[in-house]
Amino acid sequence: MAVLNIPDENHLLRDCDEVRDYLADIGIVYEYWEPVADLPQDASTEEVLSAYSKQINELKRRGGYVTADVISVNKNTPGLDAMLAKFNIEHRHDEDEVRYILSGRGLFHIHSQQHQRDQVVAIEVEAGDLICIPRNTLHWFDLCGDRKIRAIRLFQDVSGWTPHYTHSAIDRKYEPVCWGPMYIQSQTTTIAED
Repeated sequence: MAVLNIPDENHLLRDCDEVRDYLADIGIVYEYWEPVADLPQDASTEEVLSAYSKQINELKRRGGYVTADVISVNKNTPGLDAMLAKFNIEHRHDEDEVRYILSGRGLFHIHSQQHQRDQVVAIEVEAGDLICIPRNTLHWFDLCGDRKIRAIRLFQDVSGWTPHYTHSAIDRKYEPVCWGPMYIQSQTTTIAED
């Protein structure tokens, strides 16, 4: 389940309800869906969309989404760095950004300006996490250390998904640190003998 980092307060939230409630307070929808148990990791796009059709149709009804697809990226994806460079800079979209994570991990930084506060939070998502970032919400995205993610994406209009950059450089003030156990690399110190 998601981990929410509030870096300026040096605070982590790991409880699903606490994460959901905190994000709701800044306008972000977070839900946890139990992953479909019998869906193979290498399932085709059609198999994934079929397995999650009930949930996708409910999201379409709630948010006015008209289409869904599946995105799969990993460290061997051609042009991965160029692709990520488009999204790891603060931007907004003219429509909601909706992701249901099937596998892998990613990190969404949300630059919230709710409640008279200018705050950045980071939400690490993994399999089972659904996040909906409303249109015009300032944010950016990074992959975690293993550089792979597979997700269902929903769109109100595919053409509205173009990033509009703020050029604020706030994204450079926050490290893309994932908090899952496999992403914190151990550091070994070698002591030279005299």
